[in-house]
Amino acid sequence: MADVEQNWPALPHGEWRDTLDTLHLYTQVLGKLRLALSPFEVAWANVPLYLTARGLTTSPLPHGLRTFEADIDFIDHVVVLRSSQGLVEYVPLGSTVADYYGDVVSALRRMRIDVEITTMPQEVADPIPFPDDRTHGTYDREHAALFHRVLSMIDVVMKAHHARFSGWTSPVHFFWGTFDIALARFSGRRHTPAADASFFEQYGGTDEMISCGWWPGDDRVPFACFYAYAHPMPEGLPEASISPSDAGWDAGISEFLFRYDAAIAEPDPRRAILYFFESTYDAAARLGNWDAHLTELRVPPPPLALCPQHAKKYLLPQA
Repeated sequence: MADVEQNWPALPHGEWRDTLDTLHLYTQVLGKLRLALSPFEVAWANVPLYLTARGLTTSPLPHGLRTFEADIDFIDHVVVLRSSQGLVEYVPLGSTVADYYGDVVSALRRMRIDVEITTMPQEVADPIPFPDDRTHGTYDREHAALFHRVLSMIDVVMKAHHARFSGWTSPVHFFWGTFDIALARFSGRRHTPAADASFFEQYGGTDEMISCGWWPGDDRVPFACFYAYAHPMPEGLPEASISPSDAGWDAGISEFLFRYDAAIAEPDPRRAILYFFESTYDAAARLGNWDAHLTELRVPPPPLALCPQHAKKYLLPQA
């Protein structure tokens, strides 16, 4: 009998929209800790969260010469705060954003961690400062767990795509502003943003990149979908041929889109998703004159851990 965990679940945007909005704001509170404490990196690589087997994590953050991390656990439905000094605090999920924010700040203070963050949400319609937001508080545990399950499966596929690039690339990560799981590949060439570019692009759009990912939808695109784009966009990209046939260019947001519901209806969703990521990269790289060697096939080493003799042959100096 097929393992149900291998089946790709449906995630209709309309059915969990209220929980999605609340989760978006929950993650922003933790993401802003990374923004406040992590040194700036190219393409804002210092701000994302990362997938774990139970949810999302900030990974260790500096506070002086000690560290702490904050994890959102979608199995026990709690935020767990841990410090390098062994302190642990828990903040349950399910309250209003205002109460959740206050609980996180109080927990950090009990851990002797004082950090100032901007309390205005980013990239949301009609933002309300975290301490004042008693509008958003819907949290359906089943929907949150389902969201994490989908993210985990996509993370696996995106890491396979990540491994097929020999140049400079970001890890697979989760942006709490746009609320998407993403991966960026870089050509190695610099790019000068336009004078009227947004604040985020002025500081994060200084390198040529081809990015792909998935997000659960928003007001502009009310359905979950995979996406891909190039920055800067090479001439002719909207007309490029890509796979699968259900994927295509969306002129409204200037990106290639592949609906999640179309992907999971494919006979092999994993392969269809990889085709989308690879075909959009190939189109953008060809039109942008990227080095073809960046995606040349590399032969992996033998499974050393399974054979000590291989380890001796490949890892030890030869006489």
